[in-house]
Amino acid sequence: MSRRRVLRERVERRSGLVVPGAYDGVSAKLVEAAGFPVVYMTGYGASASRLGLPDMGFAGLGEMADQARNLATAVSIPVIADADTGYGNALNVRRTVQLYEAAGVAALHLEDQQLPKRCGHLAGKTVVAANEFAGKIRAAVEARQDADLMIIARTDAIAVSGFDDALRRGEAAVKAGADLLFIEAPTTEAQIEQIARTFDTPLLFNYAPGGRSPLLPFARLRELGYAVILLPVDTLFVAARAIQDFLANLRSGDRVQPLDNRYMSFAAFGRLIGIDAQMALGEKYTS
Repeated sequence: MSRRRVLRERVERRSGLVVPGAYDGVSAKLVEAAGFPVVYMTGYGASASRLGLPDMGFAGLGEMADQARNLATAVSIPVIADADTGYGNALNVRRTVQLYEAAGVAALHLEDQQLPKRCGHLAGKTVVAANEFAGKIRAAVEARQDADLMIIARTDAIAVSGFDDALRRGEAAVKAGADLLFIEAPTTEAQIEQIARTFDTPLLFNYAPGGRSPLLPFARLRELGYAVILLPVDTLFVAARAIQDFLANLRSGDRVQPLDNRYMSFAAFGRLIGIDAQMALGEKYTS
């Protein structure tokens, strides 16, 4: 079964599949090694890790498609990828879908923000007209070659034009062919519940630490029928904090040895990135 079909079947169960984010090949491998069946390529993390810049549209289509390819190649599980606004109009969206599909992702999400775009839990966003957003979703659906590639429609309208408009945009995206709905940044539990009551289409909940949405227990989101619970930046924030603490201790102590407990071993890290398999493969071609 293809990775896309695996993801589609899991989404259709609507069982609150927890999908941790990854920002590079190593973090994606760690998600897979921990036993999670799906990994998410975070646009926030891709921009931060590749460029050291915030998620404000600095990473373009070429960089993001390359990052998607790196993650999809690094793991054997399905990858859900952030495709931002589709990097332009409906015609640009078609090319975005083609490149992401060629990169090997199992799903991608497209949002209705205007440039300069930004993280969905930051202030100051603007959105395109509802009919333009629906047209971009329709373009994405028509551009895919594999019908199992999932097109996820994300609307950021709650913070811009209000909750009711976000619901209307979700309905228009469903009519345009979206496979999964991502209503970004509901601000109350009542809104989270109303989203679940409104749509028959599978739903994604963005479980963003420090964001605008209340972080309900996973069990409650599953009761409401959310299909995917996305943890977009947790691995990035945990890694950044660990590196920051390590460097602070190194700076103050001026020695590495007392920090041994902070390390994954050389051998364990080698196993994670597949050094033994690559060495064995090399022997095959030299013997």
